[in-house]
Amino acid sequence: MKQVLQHARSGEIEVAEVPAPQLLPNCVLVRIAASVVSAGTERASAEFAGKSLLQKAKSRPDLVRDVISKVQRDGLFSAWQTVRSRLDQPQAPGYSSAGTIIAVGEGITDLQPGDRVACAGAGFAVHAEVACVPRLLVARIPRRNANEEEVLFDEAAFSTLGAVALHGVRTAEVKLGDLVAVIGLGLLGHLTVQLLKAAGCRVLGMDIDHSRAELAKHLGADAVAVSASEFRDLCVDQSRGAGVDAVLITAETPSSEPVNLAGAIARERAIVVAVGTVGIDIERRAYYEKELDFRISRSYGPGRYDAAYEQEGRDYPIGYVRWTETRNMEAFLQFLAEKKVNVGPLITHRFPIERAQSAYELITGKSREPFLGVVIQYSEKCDESPTLELVPSPFVGAPSSQPAVSGISVGLLGAGVFATGILVPALKTSASTTLGGVCTATGARARYAAKKFGFRYCTTDETKIVRDSAIDTLVIATRHHLHAQQVLAALREGKNVFCEKPLCLAEDELRSIVRSYLGIASARRPSLMVGYNRRFAPMTAQIKKFLVPISEPLALHYRVNAGYLPPDHWVNDPEQGGGRIRGEVCHFVDLLMFLASSPITEVEGRSLRSSRRYSGDNMLISIRFASGSEGTISYLANGDRAFSKERLEIFGGGSVAVLEDFRRLELIRDGKKQTVHARWRQDKGHREEWAAFVDCVQQRREAPISFDDLVCSALATLRVQESVAMGKRLAVDPAAFIDAALQRPSLDE
Repeated sequence: MKQVLQHARSGEIEVAEVPAPQLLPNCVLVRIAASVVSAGTERASAEFAGKSLLQKAKSRPDLVRDVISKVQRDGLFSAWQTVRSRLDQPQAPGYSSAGTIIAVGEGITDLQPGDRVACAGAGFAVHAEVACVPRLLVARIPRRNANEEEVLFDEAAFSTLGAVALHGVRTAEVKLGDLVAVIGLGLLGHLTVQLLKAAGCRVLGMDIDHSRAELAKHLGADAVAVSASEFRDLCVDQSRGAGVDAVLITAETPSSEPVNLAGAIARERAIVVAVGTVGIDIERRAYYEKELDFRISRSYGPGRYDAAYEQEGRDYPIGYVRWTETRNMEAFLQFLAEKKVNVGPLITHRFPIERAQSAYELITGKSREPFLGVVIQYSEKCDESPTLELVPSPFVGAPSSQPAVSGISVGLLGAGVFATGILVPALKTSASTTLGGVCTATGARARYAAKKFGFRYCTTDETKIVRDSAIDTLVIATRHHLHAQQVLAALREGKNVFCEKPLCLAEDELRSIVRSYLGIASARRPSLMVGYNRRFAPMTAQIKKFLVPISEPLALHYRVNAGYLPPDHWVNDPEQGGGRIRGEVCHFVDLLMFLASSPITEVEGRSLRSSRRYSGDNMLISIRFASGSEGTISYLANGDRAFSKERLEIFGGGSVAVLEDFRRLELIRDGKKQTVHARWRQDKGHREEWAAFVDCVQQRREAPISFDDLVCSALATLRVQESVAMGKRLAVDPAAFIDAALQRPSLDE
C-alpha cells in the first residue's frame, strides 16, 4: 500500500510502498478514503525536520540536554549511534482521516467491517491507504437524514480537528447568548466559529488575512476585523464597553500578541483559552486587574495522551467524564450530519496520495499559493498485502526452499529503537549471517528496517517469517508479552531462536517453553538463546578469568541507577512490559549467576516505600547461590540519570573487582591494581554475544548459555517479582521446576 513518510533528517516527503499494518487487539483496520493535512502541526514538523542539525539543536535545547546526558553516561560513540538511529527513521505524518473498516481486532464488539468511520491520533490516523487505529480513536460516521444521505469522507476527515475546536469551546465554558471572540481564522478558527454559533453564541472573529475574515463572516461570524486595533474597537462596540465573555485563540504564532490582545478585549473574570500554539508571555496587568482565567486547551479532549485510554481501550465513565476525545469526535460528526457545521468551503485543495508532496509544498509555503483545508484522497482499490519484497530471491516464500548451508538466515520480529540501533548492527558484523525477512506491526517501520539493513523482504505478518523455510533462525525483539508465544511458535517450526530478554513473563509460559524445547529430540533440537549480552562483554570476560583462582564464596554487589520511567510507559504495563523486574532486572540476575558460577537457590526482593511516581521501581534484591556466594542488586529509579548507570563490585579470596558502567574495570589483588578503560565506547557484549550464538548454530556446539541457566535466570527473576509482592524470601530450584514442567500440560498444547 502507499503511505506518506517524512524523513526526520531532511524533512523530505516520500510516498512509499509499504506493507499494510498488522491488526492489533482493540483496534480496527481502516481503508482510508480521505485525510486532512494539518497546516499547523504538520507544517511545524516539516519545518523542524528540514533544519540542519545545529538549527534543530537551537530550537530544541531540551533534546540537546538529553544528548549531553547520554554522552556523559554512555560515551560519545553510543550517544551518536542513538541520535543517528533516531534521525534515520522516517516519521509517519497525519492524525485526522476517514474511511471504511475492513477488519476488526480482538476485543471490539460494537463495530464491524463495512462501517464508515472517522479516525484520530498521531501515529494511527496517518496518511496511508490502510491504517490500524485503536477503538477509542475511531468514531462512526452518522447518516445525515432519513433519506440515508451520507456525510462525505472528505468532510468526516476533519473530525479530529473538529474535536480540537470543540474541546476548546468546552474549555471556555461558553453559554447561550455569550459574546465570544475568536483570534485567528485559519482552519481551526473557522471550525470554532461555526461551533460557537451552533451553541447559540454571538461570535466576533479576527484575522489579518482579509479573505479568511470574509469567509468567517460568510460561515456565520457576526462581525470580523483584520487588525488588532479594529478588533478592540469592534469588541468594545459589540459588548457595550463591557468586553467579551470569552476569547478563544486559534492562531499559530510564537508571538504573545494574541494572548495580550485577548486580555485587552475580555470583560472582568472572563475566560481566555489558547487552542492554537501561541506565545504565552502574558502582560500581567490586564489579566490581574480583570482577574482573567487563562487556560490552555489540550488537544481533542479527556483521554488524549493517556495510553490506557487510547491504546488499551479503557474508556472513562460517561457519568464522570461527559466529553472524552471520542465523544467530542462523535459530537462533531453529528454537527456535520445536521449541517450545523459546513467544512466544504474550507477545503481549498485536494491531492491524490500519489501527489502528497505537492500538499506539503503548499502548507510549507514553497508553492507560494494561499490555502486553508488540504485533503489527501485515496483510491478505493489498494494493495492490502502485509508483505513487501525488496530483493527478488528464489528463496523467499518458496515452500521448497532451504536456507544456505554456509551460514544462517535470520528472520527478525520487531524493529524498535534497540533492534535497529544495537541488535541488527551486531548481527551484521557476522559474515555468516544473512538477513531474510523483518516483521513489525507497522509497514513503515518494517520497510525502513528492511531497506536500511538489507533484509530480502518486510512484512507485518509474523507467520510469514515463522513459516518461511528459507529462514532457519528467528530473532525476537518485540514487546515482552509476545516473547514466550513467539519462542514457542519458532520451536514448533524447528527454528533456532535468539530471544531478547526476557524469555517470558510468567511461570506458566516458562513451563511451556521447557516442555516444548525438551520435547524435541536432542539430535534435532534447535539452539535457544536469550539476549543476556552482559555475559559476553570483554570486561566481563576479564572479570571471569580474574575470579578463576578464588575457591571461596563471593560477595557480589550490583548497583543500577536505572532512571525514572513514567507509570504509563509500556515497560511498566503488566500486560505488555511486565514491569522493570521482569523486563530489565533479569539482566543483572543472570550476570551475577554467571560470575558466581553457581545456580541460584533463594531470592528476596523488597521495594522502597515511596510516592506513586516510581511505580515500585526502587528495589533491593538479595540472591543466594548454591556455592554459598551472596549477591545483592540495588535497582533504583530515584537517582539522577547524569550519574553512571551500573556499578558492580565483587569481593572474595583477598581480591576485588570493580566494573563501572562497562567503561572502566579495576582488578585488585595482592596490593596491586590493574585498571582497564574502554577505548572508544561502552561495550556491553552485543557483537560477541551474536558471534557466540552463530558459532553454536553453525558448528552444532553447546549453547553459549545452557538451557539450565536460561531456566534458572528466568525462574529466579519471576520469583523476585513474587517476593516483592509477598514480602518473603522464596526458594529457586530450576531442576525441580523442569521435572515438574515435564509432568504438566503446557500452554501451547
